[in-house]
Amino acid sequence: MRGDPIKDILKPYSESEPVRIGFLILNDFSLLAFSAAIEPLRAANRLRERPIFNWVTVHKSDISAKASNGFKVSVTDDVDALFGCRLILICSGTNVEKHVDKATLSIVRKLSRNGIIVGAICSGTYVLAKAGMLDNRKCTIHWENIDAMREEFPHLEITNNLFEIDGSIVTCCGGTAALDMMLHLISQAHGAKLAAEISETFIHDRIRDSHDRQRIELRSRLGVSHPKLLMVVANMEANLEEPLSQTELADQAELSTRQLERLFKKYMQVTPTRHYLNLRLARARYLLRQTSMSILSVALACGFISASHFSKCYRETYGCTPRAEREAN
Repeated sequence: MRGDPIKDILKPYSESEPVRIGFLILNDFSLLAFSAAIEPLRAANRLRERPIFNWVTVHKSDISAKASNGFKVSVTDDVDALFGCRLILICSGTNVEKHVDKATLSIVRKLSRNGIIVGAICSGTYVLAKAGMLDNRKCTIHWENIDAMREEFPHLEITNNLFEIDGSIVTCCGGTAALDMMLHLISQAHGAKLAAEISETFIHDRIRDSHDRQRIELRSRLGVSHPKLLMVVANMEANLEEPLSQTELADQAELSTRQLERLFKKYMQVTPTRHYLNLRLARARYLLRQTSMSILSVALACGFISASHFSKCYRETYGCTPRAEREAN
């Protein structure tokens, strides 16, 4: 039934048979997210003093996979080994769209058709979307990729949650959230006590729920606590495609435009207009790097009325044109 979590993803079929988990790794994957997913399995085996899990690592080259930090991980098996796994997690990171090809999508679809639960960590969710496996499912992805995903797959239900388990699909936003997701799955299969012991082993003082926020709250990100300033910045972040005027922002915070300017100057050392522009350009940079959207489409998605105005602002801020930014990545 749609929406019901699979509570026995990692539940063993028998005491003597470890549950096998596969990691399908794409180049430029997040080493932190990968480690955060695999280490709880190792720790569970150590604490139980027997192998309750084993795992295989696979890359389409059958040799090694390169992480986004340049570190190389040797793979243990070829693609065929994935078909003996209970759960497959696609591990990706930066530039995911450049590492997704027809062969990878074919493997992922075939795994699903064979009844294997397929999941994704970090930007690996993009692979599932390209494979057409996320329709009518909730999913999540790293916050840097959310805007790009929503632009390319507007029909999907993409959340800001740490992880999502919906039907036969498991997705995680990456980073240390992979640890929380695996602890959640281990808790379902082997009890909360084991999950807590693993968490304590990693000096992880709390197993976060799937609905915990991905990003640090705005107050901490900006280093300010003025409630009206936080309200204005939150409104800016929520309205990048159709920017609000400075008067509208001030009115919603029950401020005059002059008071608003003073707040930004005092706490942000920048004008409200400049901060808003920086937010829109930062979003544009993500879209240029992570999607194949046309430059005009990126401009419109970030509240610019023309490609020429967008290009001018972009060059003044980043020292290169949007086209040069895309070609460099």
